[in-house]
Amino acid sequence: MMSGSAPQPIPLFTSTSTSTSTSIVSKASNPPPILHKPSDHQPPKLQSTTQEPAWNQRRVVGTVDYDRGKRRVSVEVPGLGRDHIPGRYRVRVDGSRWQVDWKVSEVVDKVLELKHWEDIEGLLNRWVGRFARKNFPLLIKEITNTGSLEHSVQVFRWMKNQKNYCARNDIYNSLIRLHARHNRTDQARGLFFEMQEWRCKPDAETYNALINAHGRAGQWRWAMNIMEEMLQAAIPPSRATYNNLISACGSSGNWREALKICKKMTENGVGPDLVTHNIVLSALKSGNQYSKALAYFELMKEKKTCLDTITLNIVIQCLVKLGQFGKAVNLFNSMRDKRSECRSDVITFTSIIHAYSVCGQIDNCKAVFDMMLAEGLKPNIVSYNALLGAYASHGMHVKALAIFNLLKRSGLRPDVVSYTSLLNAYGRSGHPEKAREVFDLMKRNSWKPNKVSYNALIDAYGSAGMLTEAVNVLHEMETDGFQSDIVSISTLLAACGRCGQIVQIDSILSAAKSRGIELNTVAYNSAIGSYINFGEYDKALNLFKLMRESNIKPNSVTFNILISGFCKMGKYDESLKFFDEMMKLHIPATREVYSSVICAYSKQGQLNEAESIFVMMRQNGCLPDVVTYTAMIHAYSAAGSWEKAWEVFQDMETNDIQLDPIACSSLMEAFNRGCQPSRVLQLAELMKEKNIPFNSSALYGIIFACSMLGDWKSASEMVKYMEPSALVSLGQSNHLLRFLGRSGKIEAMMKIFYKILASGAKVSSSTYFILLKNLLASGKWRKYIEVLQWMEDAGIQPSARLYWNVFPHACKNSDTEYTVLIQDKIKKLKDKVG
Repeated sequence: MMSGSAPQPIPLFTSTSTSTSTSIVSKASNPPPILHKPSDHQPPKLQSTTQEPAWNQRRVVGTVDYDRGKRRVSVEVPGLGRDHIPGRYRVRVDGSRWQVDWKVSEVVDKVLELKHWEDIEGLLNRWVGRFARKNFPLLIKEITNTGSLEHSVQVFRWMKNQKNYCARNDIYNSLIRLHARHNRTDQARGLFFEMQEWRCKPDAETYNALINAHGRAGQWRWAMNIMEEMLQAAIPPSRATYNNLISACGSSGNWREALKICKKMTENGVGPDLVTHNIVLSALKSGNQYSKALAYFELMKEKKTCLDTITLNIVIQCLVKLGQFGKAVNLFNSMRDKRSECRSDVITFTSIIHAYSVCGQIDNCKAVFDMMLAEGLKPNIVSYNALLGAYASHGMHVKALAIFNLLKRSGLRPDVVSYTSLLNAYGRSGHPEKAREVFDLMKRNSWKPNKVSYNALIDAYGSAGMLTEAVNVLHEMETDGFQSDIVSISTLLAACGRCGQIVQIDSILSAAKSRGIELNTVAYNSAIGSYINFGEYDKALNLFKLMRESNIKPNSVTFNILISGFCKMGKYDESLKFFDEMMKLHIPATREVYSSVICAYSKQGQLNEAESIFVMMRQNGCLPDVVTYTAMIHAYSAAGSWEKAWEVFQDMETNDIQLDPIACSSLMEAFNRGCQPSRVLQLAELMKEKNIPFNSSALYGIIFACSMLGDWKSASEMVKYMEPSALVSLGQSNHLLRFLGRSGKIEAMMKIFYKILASGAKVSSSTYFILLKNLLASGKWRKYIEVLQWMEDAGIQPSARLYWNVFPHACKNSDTEYTVLIQDKIKKLKDKVG
């Protein structure tokens, strides 16, 4: 180690033969420069005549233990020692074993080892260097650099009680900057006034630190007033002053004022640097002016301004906010290029993870996260939370839990955002009990849930239809000191629709009114949707009128709920009126709205109007999706135009629209109506090739086509695809049973009947008659009698004629048991009739 008494030549590497560890000692400023081994061929450099004394220089001291593969780097500040304090104090400390000649850096380390409520003053009173006045600025500078506010305040309080203490600007500047880092604005201003009481005149650094303190707190007007005071004190603002002021305005979202200050800065002859440009970009981003931020970035490139990683990170975040994910990924890839001067960092990777999360590409989120690890970057808590949030938004609770555990294994402590994301993952996947466990775990681990956490738990219960538990969480939230907000109300209103409790909708709206919560568009949409789910047309319409009277502007979601809801209730004229109102308000229609309008026209038999809406949709740049195409296929099917329906289906495949069972079954219906059963079977083969599952409509469409073709073999194969839950239509079920019976496939017919019973559907007498007729025709007279018994068990009394029909078959086979049973049944029926 190096002595702090006098400057000595410092070797780059010093090692001893008795140890495998190497000590590294070098001069350094803050931050220390990168050291290079001096070359013998380099010319000697001129020494500065204003070189700082050795006691005031920061030295980087490091040791490398090659045996253990460990290294340790620290910064050493010598300060003035025993040999440099005044003689009258040296006499007091000589010979005293309590007085220790520590270096300044050693004093800081020893202070930080104590708790801030312990005897820090006693420790400092043992330090010999306290008698050298020049050590005080060094001590404050070093301890404030550690970021420990409580220890710094204790040291400063002790320092002011020393007889040889003299107030200095650099001491107060360091403390004001520290308070700014901890958002202690009032204390920073108190230090500003205190330094003037000690007759320290504030300088540019003082004002910059104070402006920065108010800027961090979002108090941009205070920051502006401080700059005015600075000008009145005849202190010229520096570039750092303007940068702090622009940052103060930008952090509070006042981007217009930030641009004015930037313009004023240029007019005053203080040119902006890269830091200024980054602050302006950040201000535009904070003010949600993403397009303006990108335009400013293009201006920077035109001016050939040197860019850095911070600049490109801000641009990527703006592109993500604008939904320009492709451009964001391209910029990210350019940063990863080996020739790029701006290398991607953890913030860059985190922004791209968020981008893929927003556009729903969850697998790419994990790929980017793994890429970050592969490049040697250590993810921070924000990176883990971004990946957690991606999984949570899609209800992937298993993968979310895996990332949560990985976060803990990496040495990071999960925060409120981490727990809330995991909670949300369980809630969206239909596991409210697990969500509650995560919520309670958050509390046990000394994290206080915030309003987002409570709303996520309310949504977890509401999505599962557990309205009572959701309301209890709302009360718990208010008990813990959080006011319920519009998100809580909207979640509860949506839960009412799922739970089928219409009474609760009115009570929740009343509770919102009593709490002074004004409904926004999302809340109105939830309430209107819940009323429509119950078929409460008048209440939904009245709430929509109240929404317009309250000057709450409806959006495309509002009109989509009204148009689709009224279509389901058969109120097609009203739904089309809502579409006309939407066009008058110049609200851009979405795919869902167009699909609902096409459906409304189709139900009314207005094919031309449906076609015009489909064309308008494309002209407005809204590309149809599978729902829109399916609506058009329905429209053509209802009009009996299977050729047009087939053209729409082919257009879907041309545009790479993913086919689904509903679209295929709709086309099958069009083919069957157009007497094209062979095309139905061809479409069924296409569904098998593309692994598209058969729904009930598709299965019955195939069976109907087989009945027209007389293809009982294909119909029998379709039976194995049927699930009990798919057999919901009585007419379709009877048609299928009749076809199989006529084809002689009695076993297949009975299998379908068993599936009907397993589905819990109510079996009518017509279904039993179909079974009995086909059983008797195929000679299954014993099964016929068994079905008659099933009818009685189901509460349907067979007539005497049904027993007379099977009586000859029993007599022909000389089955005395069944003959007696049939005669007994016929006699009881005659006696009952009277």
